[in-house]
Amino acid sequence: QWSGAPRDRRPEAGLLNLRAGMEVYANLRPALCFPALADASSLKRHLVEGLDLMIVRELTGGIYFGVPRFIEDLPGGGKRAVDTQVYTTAEIERVARVAFQLARGRRNLVHSAEKSNVMDSGLLWRQVVTDLHAREFPDVRLEHILADNAAMQIVRDPRQFDVLVTDNLFGDILSDAAAQLTGSLGMLPSAALGDPGRPGLYEPIHGSAPDIAGQGVANPLASILSLEMAFRWSLGRPEAADRILAAVVRALDNGARTRDLGGSLTTVQMGDAVLAAL
Repeated sequence: QWSGAPRDRRPEAGLLNLRAGMEVYANLRPALCFPALADASSLKRHLVEGLDLMIVRELTGGIYFGVPRFIEDLPGGGKRAVDTQVYTTAEIERVARVAFQLARGRRNLVHSAEKSNVMDSGLLWRQVVTDLHAREFPDVRLEHILADNAAMQIVRDPRQFDVLVTDNLFGDILSDAAAQLTGSLGMLPSAALGDPGRPGLYEPIHGSAPDIAGQGVANPLASILSLEMAFRWSLGRPEAADRILAAVVRALDNGARTRDLGGSLTTVQMGDAVLAAL
């Protein structure tokens, strides 16, 4: 149960409760630069071409779930707001373990991002990740990085990263920054995973895009690629996942573009382009 304010009516409260209830603590957010979209990035082609970054965000702890949290009136007027950042050894270990395991099937490099220089929770994060690495994953290269430096490095040289593991708040921010490197926030799917055997939760990282609701112009590729991740991570159908990913690549190679990518296709037309490629 999310420990938000009583009767919290923010739409995000429902999503946070869903994540907590399903116990999906590891959020996989891949940032892939598809070859056809290298020039659609806000960075120069040589910086993003071939980008394949996996951000692993802790999803059910940290400042979004910590207590106490409240807004109170001050005696002399004005208000005071309090949010609490809380992490335990077990919470940090389980998400870091996912990141190390992923890295073994990729380039064998993990960057762990926190703010150990100013936050006790960041200091614990660094200690726990370091200890876990020494005990279970000495074959994987580990680099520690401060979260603000990670933000700078993502826009300076994003291809230096392979797997980046971080907490709930920093993961929320850094993954959106990384998404823009791929050409559009509408390109990025995500998988939220818990312990083996438990159901996963799959969604575009951009959420519901209420600013364009009902217009029929949203990019459906993040939703389609979320299905690709579901086949790969929860349903045991990697061949189906490969086919969906290949169809998206072919549609983009053939010039299919929605408005966010500089084109004019509607949501349905882009979906049809992927179906045709499939």
